[in-house]
Amino acid sequence: MKELPPPPPIPSNFVPAKVNESNRRPMVRRELGTKGQRISLLTNHFNVKLSRTNDHFYQYSVTYESQISVLQVGLFYEDGNPVEAKGIGRKILDMVHKTYESEMGGKGFAYDGEKTLFTVGGLPATKLEFNVVLENAASNRTIRGGSPSEGETKRSRRVPQSKQYKVTLSYATKIPIQAIVNALQGHDSEQFHEAVRVLDVLLRQHAAKQGCLLVRQCYFQNDSRNFISIGGGVVGCRGFHSSFRATQSGLSLNMDVSTTMIVKPGKVMDFLFENQNVRSLREIDWIKAKRMLKNLRIKTLPSNLEYKIIGLSEKTCREQRFSLKQKNQRDGYSPNEAIDITVFQYYAEYRQIHLEYSADCPCLDVGKPKRPVYIPLELCDLISLQRYTKALSNLQRASLVEKSRQKPRDRMQALTGALNQSNYGADPLINATGITITTTFTQVEGRVLEPPKLKFGRGGDMVPRGGRWNFNNKTLVEPSRISCWVVVNFSARCDMNALKNNLRMCSQAKGIELDPPFGVIEENPQFKRSPAPIRVDKMFEAIRQKLPGPPSFILCILPERKNSDIYGPWKRKCLVDHGIVTQCIAPTKINDQYVTNMLLKINAKMGGINSLLSIEFSNAIPLVSRTPTIIFGMDVSHGSPGRADVPSIAAVVSSRKWPQISRYRASVRAQSARVEMIDGLFKPISHDKDEGMIRELLDDFYLSTPKLKPKNIIIFRDGVSESQFNQVLNIELNQIIEACKFLDEQWDPKFLLIVAQKAHHTKFFQANSEANVPPGTVVDNKVCHPKSNDFYLCAQNGPIGTTRPTHYHVLLDEIGFSADELQELVHSYQRSTTAISVGFKVESNDVKMFIYAVAPICYAHLAAGQVAQFVKFDDMSDTASSHSGGGVGGSSFTQLPKLHDKVSSSMFFC
Repeated sequence: MKELPPPPPIPSNFVPAKVNESNRRPMVRRELGTKGQRISLLTNHFNVKLSRTNDHFYQYSVTYESQISVLQVGLFYEDGNPVEAKGIGRKILDMVHKTYESEMGGKGFAYDGEKTLFTVGGLPATKLEFNVVLENAASNRTIRGGSPSEGETKRSRRVPQSKQYKVTLSYATKIPIQAIVNALQGHDSEQFHEAVRVLDVLLRQHAAKQGCLLVRQCYFQNDSRNFISIGGGVVGCRGFHSSFRATQSGLSLNMDVSTTMIVKPGKVMDFLFENQNVRSLREIDWIKAKRMLKNLRIKTLPSNLEYKIIGLSEKTCREQRFSLKQKNQRDGYSPNEAIDITVFQYYAEYRQIHLEYSADCPCLDVGKPKRPVYIPLELCDLISLQRYTKALSNLQRASLVEKSRQKPRDRMQALTGALNQSNYGADPLINATGITITTTFTQVEGRVLEPPKLKFGRGGDMVPRGGRWNFNNKTLVEPSRISCWVVVNFSARCDMNALKNNLRMCSQAKGIELDPPFGVIEENPQFKRSPAPIRVDKMFEAIRQKLPGPPSFILCILPERKNSDIYGPWKRKCLVDHGIVTQCIAPTKINDQYVTNMLLKINAKMGGINSLLSIEFSNAIPLVSRTPTIIFGMDVSHGSPGRADVPSIAAVVSSRKWPQISRYRASVRAQSARVEMIDGLFKPISHDKDEGMIRELLDDFYLSTPKLKPKNIIIFRDGVSESQFNQVLNIELNQIIEACKFLDEQWDPKFLLIVAQKAHHTKFFQANSEANVPPGTVVDNKVCHPKSNDFYLCAQNGPIGTTRPTHYHVLLDEIGFSADELQELVHSYQRSTTAISVGFKVESNDVKMFIYAVAPICYAHLAAGQVAQFVKFDDMSDTASSHSGGGVGGSSFTQLPKLHDKVSSSMFFC
């Protein structure tokens, strides 16, 4: 095969230049769409009115220094140590306002909880210093090993200490409220974002005063009616998101229901029982318990004091000893003489508390690393509203999905109740800003687009109804042939006869030539308790022994649904080591629908086509079918929350065999942890070699089409926030352009760049209806950006909960799509694959309903997620090179286990 045209000669001393950041900005809206049946809708945006646009917000930096106050003698010992404001900053500033209100000119302020404070109008001076005292801030400190609720403490013979803080407010800048008005008129600026940030801080502070847990722009009240138990000692806490948005109809407050995970409040022992699914303390895994309890806050009984857990004692309560100084002469000991005593003895003799349950268990350590303080488990309660940030189990996720669903009307009632209960109008500081928030949902006009027609095999056509379609009595457009294949079974519960019969009948109905399998290879029972990689290796040994040669396809039956320990090692063994297409299933009920869905995935992986858009079949896609076009989908998958040591996985998929847009292949790379920008798009290593992702995909396009280079490049990008749009335009797009120029300096394709956002909080409702909005509903008025080119599209019928539309932002369009053409292209592309589905996901343990967007984004998401599953980074092969990536986590892998050539061009990710 011929390669792409070589680039012009490059000097031998070639050093690849860094891609320079351009100055592209997101394009402005050219027009509104007109097609579709019009429908009146409501949305969870509440209009905000501004009455003091000539005023300014003043921003001040806040610093704290700690001082020791000995009240008895009236002396202050200044240590000048900076204080981390997190957790105590609000208490300090509340005391400042209470004590020095007149010195602050009678002004209220909005505090962000860290280092910044805002006022409406300026304070009397550009720098103000205050001394405040928090009573008994350090009076809970106790002797080594002692009880925090006992009077026999190291400082108990002194007057209890209070903590004094020196607070400094320093003027930083001022922000005109007029910037909000300017942005609403289409003149966006950084000052607008800063002004809106102040308004968001105002609402956060209002929620903080009510004792709410604050998580970014969400707040959660301590109300058991909002708690959803999901097992394992974890509770879903339902609260609300609120943020200000600039829209075509003015400034609005976007409110939505949100859920975060918290630790179940109550007895520590009860939490451990539920977390580890045991019934007695003797069954507790204390290593696991230590990891789970660390940094959680407790309240001790009967003293009602609060502490943070730093760990567990090395010995049990009966055995753990500490040195206790005597306050008075007792039992032959003189005052101040230290005695050696166990925690159990101390509570029995000095506190008259008999420990009934936890005497033979470790104690909680609430002291400092070199100064432990031990408290028995049964005297400790976990405080409410403590976030649970560890990964959820499959059962917890399933329970959360089931219990978090809210029908549209229920969600509307919850939002109305929250807005009324918040009572923003009674907050003096909010009133001082001159904003008023309406309590009625904004009315918008939507348009319901016609569903795209689908083409099946043997000339069959279908129009989806109600956002749904199926393959009953339909054959596939291009069914594949599956020969030399085998079934492997890691599960003892699967009904193999039912599976075989359904497979045979369904494959015949769909036109798939499915030869009988070589057999079913059952896992040897002696390996069922072995580590997953060993189980996989043993299964492949059995395959080699029973088959005459390597199979072309393996159907793998897993013992558990989703995320089985076997899944990752199995996928890696098949796709990397042997180049074998595989489909993993864990059926609970085998029927025609289940087997049909499975065959659709298998057919796509084996190179077949299930269905086509009618406009794709007839080469009638506007600006795509008549001009060579490649379509990219881009996404990044990150590790679990808190795992900064696990690299992120970037995936780019690309269309192949133009003029079709239904076949794809993927290119996947690892990069620095938690970094959203893809840095492997263009990687020149010499004057004629580029190892970037785009070059790999362009080569494939060129070879899979009649040796054509695409004149149009359409890019769908997922997972970036609005603050990152400029980086996508000026860094990622530049890399793609550089990759094209590296192939051919004269090649100048046109670009369309669209970002799809699913992690937003805009919902649409039908007034006086229990139903979700119809599938195909598009909204591009009133709640969209006042200047930029964006629209919302609800492509799916939401059978459960409330539909979340996908928010599309058109950042660049050099090709020249009209608004209707673009919206219909996206709508059609959301219908081009049965892999697109509605469901739930948990991001940083905040549950969010999601809908996969266009097919390329769906495929990129699946490819990144699957590679993240089958690659184990903690035991990555030594051949994988790495370097310091400078991103979060400090490391970046430049090489992943490479997919076998036999499957590298397949849709393995389906």
